[in-house]
Amino acid sequence: MPNEASPLPGPQSPGTGLQDLRGPHSPRKIPGWAATTALLLPAYAWLTLAVFLPLATMFVFSFLNKTPMGQAPVEFTLRHYRAFIDQGYLVRIAWNTLVMGFWTTLICAVLGFFAALALVRCTAGRQRETLLVLILLPFWTNGLVRVFSWTMVLRENGFLDSLWHLVGDGSISFLYSRPAIVLGLVHGYLPYMILTCYIALITIDDAVIEAAQSLGARWGTVLTRILIPLAAPGLISGAVLTFVPVIGSFMEPRILGGKVGMTLGTVIEDQFTQAFNWPLGASLSFTLLAVVLAIFATFSGVLKRGAAA
Repeated sequence: MPNEASPLPGPQSPGTGLQDLRGPHSPRKIPGWAATTALLLPAYAWLTLAVFLPLATMFVFSFLNKTPMGQAPVEFTLRHYRAFIDQGYLVRIAWNTLVMGFWTTLICAVLGFFAALALVRCTAGRQRETLLVLILLPFWTNGLVRVFSWTMVLRENGFLDSLWHLVGDGSISFLYSRPAIVLGLVHGYLPYMILTCYIALITIDDAVIEAAQSLGARWGTVLTRILIPLAAPGLISGAVLTFVPVIGSFMEPRILGGKVGMTLGTVIEDQFTQAFNWPLGASLSFTLLAVVLAIFATFSGVLKRGAAA
C-alpha cells in the first residue's frame, strides 16, 4: 500500500514563525508610560531634593518672626513681606538694582547682537568654531576669579591706569562705582546674549537678505526691517537670561562696587550671613522671585509668537 503523502504545510499567520523562534518566555514590551517615568524620575527626584525642598523651607522661613535658632519660640507673621513699605531704603535699592539690570541687559543686547551677526555673516568653518570657543571661554573660569581680575584692571595704578599714564596725566580708575559693576556683569553675561542671537540669526535664509538687496534695500533697512525682527526671539531670550540673574547678583556689586554696590542681592546675602535674619532674607528672595516670574510671564507670549512665526 503506497504511503500516504504527508500534508503540505499550510499558510502561517504573520509572526507565527517569529514567535516560535522567540519561545514561550520571550520578554514583554515595557509600556511607554513606564519607560518615560523611569527616565524622568531621577531628574525630578534630584530637582525635588536640590531645588524645591530648599525653596519650600525658605518659603516657610519667610513667614517666621525670627530665625529658628535656640529655644526661643517662633511665630508666623506677614510683616517681613511689608519690608518695602516699612523700610523705604529698600525701594531705592530695588530701583537701583532694576536700573543696573536694564543697562547691563541693554549693553549685552547691542554688543551681543552685532557680535553674533559678525559670526554668522563674516565667518565660516574652523574660524567660526574658534570664535565660538573664545566666546564660551568665560564659562570655563571661576566667576570669583573673573571679578577679581577686573579689580586689577580698574583700580588706581592698575593695568588701565598704567596705560593711561603713558599718554596723559591723572587717573581714569573707576573701581568701586556703578559703571565698574555694569562692566563686570556685562563680561559675565554677554556670552548668553551672543549665543541666543547667534542661534536666531543662523536660521535666517540668505535668500531673504539677497532678495531685499536686489530690490534696492540698503544695509540699514535690511538690519532694521529683516534681521532684527527675525532675530527678536533670540534677543528676548538673551535679555531674559541676562536680566534675571543680574538683578539677583551679589558678587560683582560687592567686589566691584564697594560702598555703592548695594543691591537686592547684597541685601539678601547680608540678611543670611551677617544679620542672621533669615525670615527677612527669605521674604526678599521670594519677592525677587515674584519679579522674575512676572518677567517670564510677560515675555513668554512674545517668545511663543516668535516660535510660531
